[in-house]
Amino acid sequence: MISGGGSRRPARKPYAVIVGLRVAGSRTIEKFARDTRGDVAILFGLMALVLFAMIGLAVDYGRFVNARSQTIAATDAAVLAGARALQTNGGDQAAALKVAQSYYAQATKSRLSLSTDTINFAIADNATAMVTTGNAIITTPFMGLAGTASLPILRKDGSDYSKAVLAVGGNAELNLEISMMLDITGSMAGQKLVDMKSAASDLINIVVWTDQSKFTSKVAIVPFAYDVRPPSAALTKARGTVSTSAVKISGTNYYPSDCVVERTGTEKYTDAAPASGKYVMTHYTSSTTGSGSSKKGVCDVAASAEMLPLTSEKTTLLSKINGLQTAGSTAGHIGTAWAWYMLSPSWSTLWAASSKPAAYGADNLRKIAVLMTDGEYNTQYTSQGIPDGSNSLTKCPNAANGVCSSAQAVSQCTAMKAKGIEVYTVGFQLDNQTAIDTLTKCATDTSHFYNSTTGDALKAAFRDIALKISTLYLSQ
Repeated sequence: MISGGGSRRPARKPYAVIVGLRVAGSRTIEKFARDTRGDVAILFGLMALVLFAMIGLAVDYGRFVNARSQTIAATDAAVLAGARALQTNGGDQAAALKVAQSYYAQATKSRLSLSTDTINFAIADNATAMVTTGNAIITTPFMGLAGTASLPILRKDGSDYSKAVLAVGGNAELNLEISMMLDITGSMAGQKLVDMKSAASDLINIVVWTDQSKFTSKVAIVPFAYDVRPPSAALTKARGTVSTSAVKISGTNYYPSDCVVERTGTEKYTDAAPASGKYVMTHYTSSTTGSGSSKKGVCDVAASAEMLPLTSEKTTLLSKINGLQTAGSTAGHIGTAWAWYMLSPSWSTLWAASSKPAAYGADNLRKIAVLMTDGEYNTQYTSQGIPDGSNSLTKCPNAANGVCSSAQAVSQCTAMKAKGIEVYTVGFQLDNQTAIDTLTKCATDTSHFYNSTTGDALKAAFRDIALKISTLYLSQ
């Protein structure tokens, strides 16, 4: 119905409304898209998570590095201290381990707290080294978010494990010449000889190293009793030409043997090269072997106890020691003299090139004599090369040199030490003060003298000498 003549407004089309809404919505979305006011907050939130994670990892890693550095420094100090104790305390392994543990505990007092610490120390390599054992663990809480809640302080491959080595010979960048005088007199028979062989072999195993290509460690063996037996190739050079004829002394025929005794004359207590007027005397004996022109005196020392000049052949040295047998009395001054001659460059003409001793004072060289006996020196010789028959240890008027064996040995030791040779003396169940005094005076100082009462103590003495000869260093 149309009222009063007024005109009617047409209705808005639905399409126009929809288009209008679309335009308005599009403008709102576009405006929202152009609004960047919240971007920084979002980015900061994301970056903060990464930053906090990195800081956490850095904290964990820093704690690990700090603890690791302190631990390695502590184990280095501990094994060095322990090995040094082993070198100077007579080979007491338990005491040396306590020293290492004490050093480690002291050095780690200020270290960060660890979840576990089983680090300890052990003796290795035939008691010539001290090594680190066990490990320690540090917690890493931030790394734990990534699945690593803890880390071992030391690498599992062992490359971080400290090791202190007591090295001799080539391993210590040092040339070493050792002469060992070994008592094989009758009183050494039985278990004492077994103990001596074990002790001397132990020293050989320690001081003679496999690699002799750059630096050498050589040992000479001088077994002694009534006399000493030089190698046949060196015999004439040492004593000169000797007649094979018998010498009659007090109605008894004595024949020259293949063994020798002391030297007389102005060079009796020196290492002057053997020559006319400076030869050692031949030992003449009434006991003989052979017949006719082949008849000769019998040595007190068996052929198996022939002296062995300097060598680095460990098998040869051990075989020589293992083959020793006992016989006779104790002419210690003769053994002492030859222990010196083995190290003396003046006597080098007696030996093959590989056994010639180096010059005194040569660079990177130590010359060491080890003198071992189980009793007093009780035999010396007349100028005719037979025992003087003295029953005294202090008065020997019939001796070629006018004094007894002990006094002669002390004079030889004094001259030997003056040449720069280091002298160790080892007594084994010594039964009188004269014997103790002789070895004490012969030694370089009191720390170089050992008075062993048991087989274990004898072995400990030889081992201690080997360790004292050694140079201490960190091998890793």
